[in-house]
Amino acid sequence: MSEITINATIRKEIGKRAKTLRTKGSVPGIYYGHGQKNIPVTMLELSLQPLYRTAATHVISLKLDDGSSHTCILRDVQLDPVTEKPVHFDLFGLNEKEEVTIEVPVQVKGVPKGVKDGGILQQILHRVKVSCLPKNIPDHVELDVTTLEINRSIHIKDIIVPNVKILENENSTVVAVVPPTIEKAPEVAAAEAAVAPTEPEVIARGKKLEEGEEATKEGAEKGAEKAPAEKSPEKKAAPEKKPPADKKAAEKK
Repeated sequence: MSEITINATIRKEIGKRAKTLRTKGSVPGIYYGHGQKNIPVTMLELSLQPLYRTAATHVISLKLDDGSSHTCILRDVQLDPVTEKPVHFDLFGLNEKEEVTIEVPVQVKGVPKGVKDGGILQQILHRVKVSCLPKNIPDHVELDVTTLEINRSIHIKDIIVPNVKILENENSTVVAVVPPTIEKAPEVAAAEAAVAPTEPEVIARGKKLEEGEEATKEGAEKGAEKAPAEKSPEKKAAPEKKPPADKKAAEKK
């Protein structure tokens, strides 16, 4: 693993007074470790940038203004949510005889065979958590994917790093080559939509028609029940016939 030397100052500004350091271009931080005394420190922002603006993991040789030297790693850095500038950092002291847990980046090497055949390379894990002695901390975990074909993948259990234990789930996928997604052209999709059967609409219309017929039939039956029976027309009495005038005169005689 690569080692980088950083100069820092033991700071006297504690608590809220540490904010004044940021106006001067410095960033407050803390150095701590197992069985070691906590040391409040500060360093220039430009000196801190190589530690967090990189994908690699570095072992830090910390040089303080009191002449002491400490071997450590960057455990955490807090950034301002608006300016994205560092506002605080944590340095974890290492013991050469004690294993340390740390995350290291995963780097992919080569062009997969599956990509040449039209597939797409997907990287699921970009960092993995490992445990090892400080001297065995890797800069990164490198994966050679040149022989990876379509529908093939590399899992945690396939990775071997000497003197390093990977703490992730052994069945987790790190990288995979997947087949390409083929999208239909708009013209083809429109043509298929035009040819598609409209059976649901026919069923809906048939259902409405049946409902209409039933409603008409029910209405007719109800109308027949409510309508009174028609009366047969009454026969008018035939008018009484009057005898002729000649006959009346004969009877008087």
